[in-house]
Amino acid sequence: MNIVEKFINIIGEYISYLIPLMTLLMIIIIVSRYFFGIGQTGLQELVMYFHALVFLGCAGYAFNKDEHVRVDIFYRDASAKYKNLVNLVLGIIFLLPVMFIIAFYSIELISMSWKIRETSTEAGGLGYVFIQKTFIFLFPLTLFAAFINQLIKIIWK
Repeated sequence: MNIVEKFINIIGEYISYLIPLMTLLMIIIIVSRYFFGIGQTGLQELVMYFHALVFLGCAGYAFNKDEHVRVDIFYRDASAKYKNLVNLVLGIIFLLPVMFIIAFYSIELISMSWKIRETSTEAGGLGYVFIQKTFIFLFPLTLFAAFINQLIKIIWK
């Protein structure tokens, strides 16, 4: 296992521990709202932040483990050499441009959010929207690392 793969696995595994925590928080939110009549806006936003972190941070992990969603009508019965070629070519054609576009346009969004220390617009919401927006950059970062790892495996196997 190379250093890029270790990086992806550490991020993916640690962030995935938030999923049971999100479930527990949602149970607390539901019980407090429907049994006690108490709204938990801050907790709801925290669950939303965790969900964003799981989705954006684990995308590269899922791609690296080859557990991502794909339409594999022609792909599933193909040889390993053909699969590697398809992954390489389509990664260059589709994945790299999307990653770079997201990374490029998220920089200004994230920096502006940090400059104004963006907070929630909801009453009782969390005051850390600028931190949540920073998670956007995890998406292209982890996917790029997973693509580099895939290239390493294809070229130097």
